[in-house]
Amino acid sequence: MSRLVECVPNFSEGNNQEVIDAISQAVAQTPGCVLLDVDAGPSTNRTVYTFVGPPEDVVEGALNAARAAFRLIDMSKHKGEHPRMGALDVCPFIPVRGVSMAECVLCAQAFGQRLAEELSVPVYLYSEAAQVASRRTLPAIRAGEYEALPEKLKQAEWAPDFGPSTFVPSWGATVTGARKFLLAFNINLLSTKEQAHRIALNLREQGRGKDQPGRLKKVQGIGWYLDEKNLAQVSTNLLDFEVTGLHTVYEETCREAQELSLPVVGSQLVGLVPLQALLDAAAFYCEKENLFILEEEHRIRLVVNRLGLDSLSPFNPKERIIEYLVPESRPGQSLVDKPLHAFVREVGARSATPGGGSVAAASAAMGASLACMAGLMTYGRRQFEHLDAAMRRLIPPFHAASAKLTALVDADAKAFGACMEAMKLPKSTPEERERRAAALQKGLRQAVAVPLELAETVASLWPALQELALCVNLACRSDLQVAAKALETGMFGAYFNVLINLNDISDDKFKDQPPAGSQDPGRAGAGPPGAAAGVTAGRGLPGLSTPSAPSPFSRGPSSPDKTGRPLEAVLVRPRWWAWGVGGACLRLVVSPSVPCGL
Repeated sequence: MSRLVECVPNFSEGNNQEVIDAISQAVAQTPGCVLLDVDAGPSTNRTVYTFVGPPEDVVEGALNAARAAFRLIDMSKHKGEHPRMGALDVCPFIPVRGVSMAECVLCAQAFGQRLAEELSVPVYLYSEAAQVASRRTLPAIRAGEYEALPEKLKQAEWAPDFGPSTFVPSWGATVTGARKFLLAFNINLLSTKEQAHRIALNLREQGRGKDQPGRLKKVQGIGWYLDEKNLAQVSTNLLDFEVTGLHTVYEETCREAQELSLPVVGSQLVGLVPLQALLDAAAFYCEKENLFILEEEHRIRLVVNRLGLDSLSPFNPKERIIEYLVPESRPGQSLVDKPLHAFVREVGARSATPGGGSVAAASAAMGASLACMAGLMTYGRRQFEHLDAAMRRLIPPFHAASAKLTALVDADAKAFGACMEAMKLPKSTPEERERRAAALQKGLRQAVAVPLELAETVASLWPALQELALCVNLACRSDLQVAAKALETGMFGAYFNVLINLNDISDDKFKDQPPAGSQDPGRAGAGPPGAAAGVTAGRGLPGLSTPSAPSPFSRGPSSPDKTGRPLEAVLVRPRWWAWGVGGACLRLVVSPSVPCGL
């Protein structure tokens, strides 16, 4: 997995296109850095750049951008609506993939130290990189802004973390640090600047001061007026969208505006946004309005509409959502992105990967997709209108499982690849043998974890599949039968992949740990009620949680569906069933009438 850090420097220039372009080029020409977005604001006289890359490259890109700004921006002439204290006002580093927050703190420290040494400017550390508690928040450091710096730098408590306590008129001061994703989210109002600011004071966590806190946690806010758009904005920073989401800020702003009889006319996201922030908002509106929307593309379109994200300029998800701009694998590298014939050919090649684990995941993903299709072929049709509520409940688990299982196709190949790489490590000295053994054990744990996740995902679908079988559109009967067997094949493959890798793991505690979510540890090794005595195939399989009820496909009296059809008319019974309770053992249960030929 590639290691990615996001850097979002804010420069105090939003009108001079030559300066904006020069800083863009400085970033884009830095090896390893990918410039994703440039968002200039004329009224704020500020441009927000977003770029990503490996940690070392991102630090270099930020320094190159700062060098360009040092030549081209004169803070003594700067005017703008946005609070600021320097030409490079703030430069945060954000973990994206394969990088910890601690590593981003190191990026901020390295950047701040080199910037101060090279340009002889004051630099402060904030957020996760702050070395003083009073400097954790940006507004606290920026209080008084650029104009207050000459006197502020004379005070001992405001000595910079790096660089001289000297006022540099053309530059001011820079703040850098490490943080989570920050969402710059502005709500448009047909109002005055003062009215917008009044709403911001009511909502932001700081409120009007210690005695009058605002309503929304992890939210900063201010009101301003955009001359070029002829409207006001409640401008907010969401410091943690998992605490306070986009939809919450928007809905609360609408409520405040309604009390003042002010119209809200959409909103604006500055820079890039994590996919999850939009999906959280979609979930809110789907629940609020009782909407049934499965596809990610449609959910994003719903959020764009409800929040009015395209009110000032087009909102193109492919250009604004960071996961879409920075895929986890390059085009052509992912197994699931290959054409079907190419994937099949790779499976049949003289290579260990993709192997049985990837094929098992692909089979299970197809089974979940087929079940989803059968539900959708029932939902929304007039003759099945009475089943719409049931379909709304039954379809989503299969839709979500399909995406999850699809991702496991590549995950299984990568896990096995890690084991193979570990086996290639040198083993001449005791130290080398120890490193090799540790790497191999780590790889084996992952090689167990992936098929185990597959098994747990499939196991969670059986109750819904059984219920779906009782009321699904009869024209999809064979599709649901194939879905059941495809899911069963996935479980079959997961079982044997866990077993073969578990045998080589030396940590007995890992083998014997109870599964997450196990419901009845006292029934270790029990099969489904009424099942034949199973064949104990392994012990200590961690993490395989199973329902306390029997498999929907086990032998037993059939139950008619809502049309009077027996269950056997829809689903064939599988020949086996992987069943484990309590994590103490896993059994291969075979139907009484079917001999075990495995």
